Amino acid sequence: MSTSFPFKDMRIRFAGETDIGKTHDDNEDNLFLPDTIPLGIVADGMGGHASGEVASRICVETISDYFSKTTGGWNPVWPMNMDPLKLNLFRMESAIKLANARINMRSKEDAACHNMGTTVVSIFFEDNYCIIGHVGDSRVYRVRPEGIELMMEDHSFLNDMARMKHISKEEAMAEGTKTNIVSRVLGPNHEVMPECSVIYPCIGDVFILCSDGLNDMISDEKIFEIATSTEDLDEICELLVDAANEAGGEDNITALAARVEKEI
Repeated sequence: MSTSFPFKDMRIRFAGETDIGKTHDDNEDNLFLPDTIPLGIVADGMGGHASGEVASRICVETISDYFSKTTGGWNPVWPMNMDPLKLNLFRMESAIKLANARINMRSKEDAACHNMGTTVVSIFFEDNYCIIGHVGDSRVYRVRPEGIELMMEDHSFLNDMARMKHISKEEAMAEGTKTNIVSRVLGPNHEVMPECSVIYPCIGDVFILCSDGLNDMISDEKIFEIATSTEDLDEICELLVDAANEAGGEDNITALAARVEKEI
């Protein structure tokens, strides 16, 4: 069931769905649907013996707990003041880095969790803007009536190769660069660099956060078609997961939707 929160003179509504898919024995995805703060998280774990589920769970729990504990009058540079927008960028980056540290520590303490990791994409709404933070190839799209837009770039060897060589992703693929290998995840390394950005949403915007089990199975055009087919956010998430399963369901599938609405 969807939840909603005040957002400036508007409201933000959240819904989400996760599924094991058709080829896996475990669901190593995790998502966070808020009940007290306007924060959404999708994490896609990886590792043997289902340790990916441990990594993605630690990620979701750490980020959500960090945001809960730093609400209100929290100020990391007291007695100096920090601009609220910069403060929330700092919160997102710090929360993801803390999740990385905890996953890394657990992987060293527990042999069954050795080299486990997870991608993450998170969105937090405040005032008249939202903060997006991500590591890896889990995605966030913005859907408007005129189309769908990917709001970040995958941290993948394909994108890295294209940037380094100043060529297109298609040219990098033609050179033999693999498309399904992530270049940055939480867990394996002691430090990680999240990518965070600020977006100013409008009424009617729908943000779709997903693991690659969704966007690897269905096209951006299909995601757009489903996201604009109904006003029911829960149904949108269910239809997205169903479509990915119908296309093969080759991985765990998670979809989280957040919509900016008029205040009633």
